[in-house]
Parts: sequence; C-alpha cells; structure tokens
Amino acid sequence: MSFILRPLRAINGALETLTAILSSTIAAVMVLALAMSAVTRYVSGTGYDWFIELPPSLVPWMVFPLLGPLLRSGSHIHVDLMTNLLQGRALLLLKVFIYATMLVGAVIFFLAGNEAVALFQRLGQLMELEIEVPIWWMYLAFPTGFAILILFSLELLLETLAKIAGLEEAAS
Repeated sequence: MSFILRPLRAINGALETLTAILSSTIAAVMVLALAMSAVTRYVSGTGYDWFIELPPSLVPWMVFPLLGPLLRSGSHIHVDLMTNLLQGRALLLLKVFIYATMLVGAVIFFLAGNEAVALFQRLGQLMELEIEVPIWWMYLAFPTGFAILILFSLELLLETLAKIAGLEEAAS
C-alpha cells in the first residue's frame, strides 16, 4: 500500500501548496478589486462594474479547490461527537467509513461538475460582466475541487486502512 501512498502524499502536498497560493491570490484580487472600485468611484464619480462583479465570480475558485486540503488538516466542517466517544480500532473504522463516503461523494460531484462544465461550454453563455468571461470557467472550479478532494480522500482512506492493518499485525 505504501507504493501508492507515498506518491499520493507527494502529489497532495504539492496540491496543498498550490491551492493555498491560489486561494491567497484570489483573496488578494478580491480585496484589491473592491478597493479599486471604491477608489475609482471616489476619484471619478463613476466606476467599473466588473470591479464589483469579479469577487463573487472568483469565490468558487477560492472555495472548491480547498476542500481536500481542509479535509486533510481536519479543518473541514465535521461533527466530532462520535470521534470524541470512540477510541482505537472503532475510531479507525469510523474514519474509514467517513473517508470512503467522502471519496464516493467526491466522485459523484466530480462527474456532475464535468457534465455542468460541458453543458455550459455547449451553450456558450457568458457571465454578465463588463469583461466577457464564459460561464463554464466559473463552473470548472467544481470538478477541479472535487478531483482534488478525491485525491485527498483516497490518501486519508489508505492511511487509515494502513493503521488498521498495523494494529492487526501488532495484535497477532
């Protein structure tokens, strides 16, 4: 299992760094766009609508790629009732269930996201900004984020299964 887990950890480590840089850059662009909108309106009395419309259209690109890294770091939204009550092998089995469920859900949403992107590519619709941006660019954040979540869920699932195997070897 380590022959899969080792490269997966390396890939996910690089993805974690890349998504952190991407999200930080997007947050900076969002703040700068809104600040530039305020400055432009103050100086000239009128502004550019795309300064205001850009931040909401960037939100999916800030949020969805972070799903995997947040899951890995334990920062993803979760209910911790059972994880506080269980210990040892029972806790590991619960984590296997959680990561397997996350993996299946991520695959389903990845496939649905690809279908949505393909649909909007065929429709050729543009966002209603001053700058013409295809809608599918915004929707591409969904399958991208869920593809990253697939990799991180798989890593966590394999790590947990390896821990269970290690417990069973130590018990025998």
